[in-house]
Amino acid sequence: QVQLVESGGGLVQPGGSLRLSCVASRITFSAYAMGWYRQAPGKQRELVAAITSGGSTNYADSVKGRFTISRDNAKKTVYLQMNSLKPEDTAVYYCNAKFTAVVYWGQGTQVTVAS
Repeated sequence: QVQLVESGGGLVQPGGSLRLSCVASRITFSAYAMGWYRQAPGKQRELVAAITSGGSTNYADSVKGRFTISRDNAKKTVYLQMNSLKPEDTAVYYCNAKFTAVVYWGQGTQVTVAS
């Protein structure tokens, strides 16, 4: 059974940093495009950042210059480094793996930015 397990969420003050990790199992990780999505209460899930199997990245405008997505294929792990966090970044963050029409989701990790 494929698993995506996120970690690294928590409570942080505005301006602080967090690094999220997502470890995949039972997939050919290097072949998958990986992404981070988030969903705030009462809002739709939105793409935060994505990285292709070849390492190309794209970001939501709201996080450009603050967040960095990266991957370590040997560890089957994708990371999201989040700096200069704002209260509006508060959400549940989900890891996503995509290969053609096959999509997997993690269970999510809560990020709360508050003083």
